[in-house]
Amino acid sequence: RPPCAMDWQVLTRELSLYLESQVRVGFFGSGVGLSLVLGFGVAYACYYLNSIAKKPQLVASNDRFCRFLEEYCPVVTETYYPTIWCWEGRVQTLLRPFITSRPQVQYRNELIKTADGGQISLDWFDNNDSSYYPDASTRPTVLLLPGLTGTSKESYILHMIHQSETLGYRCVVFNNRGIAGEELLTPRTYCAANTEDLEAVIHHVHSLHPSAPFMAAGVSMGGMLLLNYLGKTGRDTPLKAAAIFSAGWNVFESVESLEKPLNWLLFNYYLTTCLQSSISRHRQMLEKLFDMDLVMKARTVREFDKQFTSVMFGYRSIDDYYEDASPCRKLKSVGIPVLCLNSVDDVFSPAHAIPVETAKQNANVALVLTSCGGHIGFLEGIWPRKCTYMDRVFKQFVQAVFEHGNKIFSM
Repeated sequence: RPPCAMDWQVLTRELSLYLESQVRVGFFGSGVGLSLVLGFGVAYACYYLNSIAKKPQLVASNDRFCRFLEEYCPVVTETYYPTIWCWEGRVQTLLRPFITSRPQVQYRNELIKTADGGQISLDWFDNNDSSYYPDASTRPTVLLLPGLTGTSKESYILHMIHQSETLGYRCVVFNNRGIAGEELLTPRTYCAANTEDLEAVIHHVHSLHPSAPFMAAGVSMGGMLLLNYLGKTGRDTPLKAAAIFSAGWNVFESVESLEKPLNWLLFNYYLTTCLQSSISRHRQMLEKLFDMDLVMKARTVREFDKQFTSVMFGYRSIDDYYEDASPCRKLKSVGIPVLCLNSVDDVFSPAHAIPVETAKQNANVALVLTSCGGHIGFLEGIWPRKCTYMDRVFKQFVQAVFEHGNKIFSM
């Protein structure tokens, strides 16, 4: 080889070795790089512990209910440590469906008829192997209500059932009409305001197991529907108590928040397409009453509700529907103990729309407000595959109601 080529190779190798030694020794070995890394880590840890990890705000006017929660559902008074690398609300909301595991659940499906000729699909987890409650007639029963387009297959529902299984309880999932694979027999689906289907399901489940303690838990729109039912029925319900997670309290405020550019891009458009997809399979039935081409052109949840949902349920305007669907207007009439978990960074339910003052006026209501958690997020732990803060609240409250509920039912 030419001498110049040899010199270039030697020079390149020597320069490489020099740079490597400088990066290794000069940056880390001298402590400068390590100090920077440690300094950043300490600063981030301080910020996280001072500004992110906080105890939830517990809002309840009834001292007896508060003491009950502190004793039997202590998670609502403990510091919530959201996952340190994804504590922001939108990120938690987006990641939960992909990160959390999906426990295996074997359902037994039941189709029940409705007064208008329709049908509702119920998915039962009977828990017949329950060692705590071997007698099926008295086995505690939890009715689960999924979110807007959710079914019994959602990860948060599967986790609730897994938590209930360990406690020996039976679960039944109320799938809204037309979204769990069953056919629509009439041109009617569902909405957050109309509680007729939920009333039919509660009556049906209670009639099958009249001696079994019975409560319900609703998530997102399922929570809104459950709250609207409780506001309508007061104490006249077979439910002993209810748990509500990430409910949208004021629909006007919810849709306005979801129509902000970033939220529309991340959530609103996707939700709208999910709603359209859920009804497209039933297009032949629904075309009898609706201009489906117009419905399928909607680009926001508000447009979908204006063209479809509000029309289906006979509202004069979308504003009338949204007013009727907002649980904040019925909270004062709730007649059984209800625990409601919301995160103040939930774009689906803005913090300023959470009815804190109204909750203080009803002894049956307790609000638990976390600073982080997003919408049905509440991720915690370094790698939040399994249990979330929401799951722990659900488990402790359900167990508290079924095993110690007599201490609050006399409120």
